[in-house]
Amino acid sequence: MQVDFYQLGRDPLASVLASIATRVLAGGGRLLVVTGDEEQAKAIDEGLWTASIESFLPHGLIGADQPILISATPDPVNAARNVAIVDGVWREEALGFERAFHFFDDSSIDAGRTAWRGLKGREGVEPRYWRQEDGRWTKVA
Repeated sequence: MQVDFYQLGRDPLASVLASIATRVLAGGGRLLVVTGDEEQAKAIDEGLWTASIESFLPHGLIGADQPILISATPDPVNAARNVAIVDGVWREEALGFERAFHFFDDSSIDAGRTAWRGLKGREGVEPRYWRQEDGRWTKVA
């Protein structure tokens, strides 16, 4: 099980999420996007509509048939095997997926680091830590 930690920097969450979602969908997968913040869910919904002119990212806030489902809970009703936790709050249920993406920014960096330490060395979990530097993503751990 792979967990990718993304420390957001220059690019906004919706842009980074759209990039990852595009790769997940291109590989035939589905993505569950989890946030406990209703306003953030609406912003992500809007952001995914406008993220890319070249490609449409099918998504929604409700519905099991959505390839990308934005939800308040980590329940994969859309049969997703990939989960993106975007509100900075780690959820242990993410370990039931094949791959997890955990996003955090400066306001939630302490929680992100705590989650990293809790997963580092855990059997069956491969955590990777990415940070944006000069516009590029760099694997720092």
